[in-house]
Amino acid sequence: MPSNQHLTQGDAAEDLAATLLEKQGLTLIARNYRSKRGELDLVMLDNQHLVIVEVRYRKNSSFGSAAESVNRSKQRRIIAATEQFLNQYKQHAGRAIRFDVVAMQDNQSPEWLKDAFQTC
Repeated sequence: MPSNQHLTQGDAAEDLAATLLEKQGLTLIARNYRSKRGELDLVMLDNQHLVIVEVRYRKNSSFGSAAESVNRSKQRRIIAATEQFLNQYKQHAGRAIRFDVVAMQDNQSPEWLKDAFQTC
């Protein structure tokens, strides 16, 4: 089970990512969407695109960078959770979808990776 400090850091990273993206003109529509198929950290709108944002924080890069931690297995879970989200919120079903990552390492500026991966 994650420690309280880990959860607090994760919440702070998500707050920072949401603020960063909102300053870039995106609109937050859901946070921490959970389903049996996975979790979506942030669901946002960028004009007509539905943007699914995975927020990754790493204190250090001993086990790889924050961005590298969004491996193919994690991507599949995000895609599955997105499918569930679209089934539940049909008003977004016709939108183009983009998968972004906001990666953070301790003492570094957040890195926003637009269109970080595809569904194929």
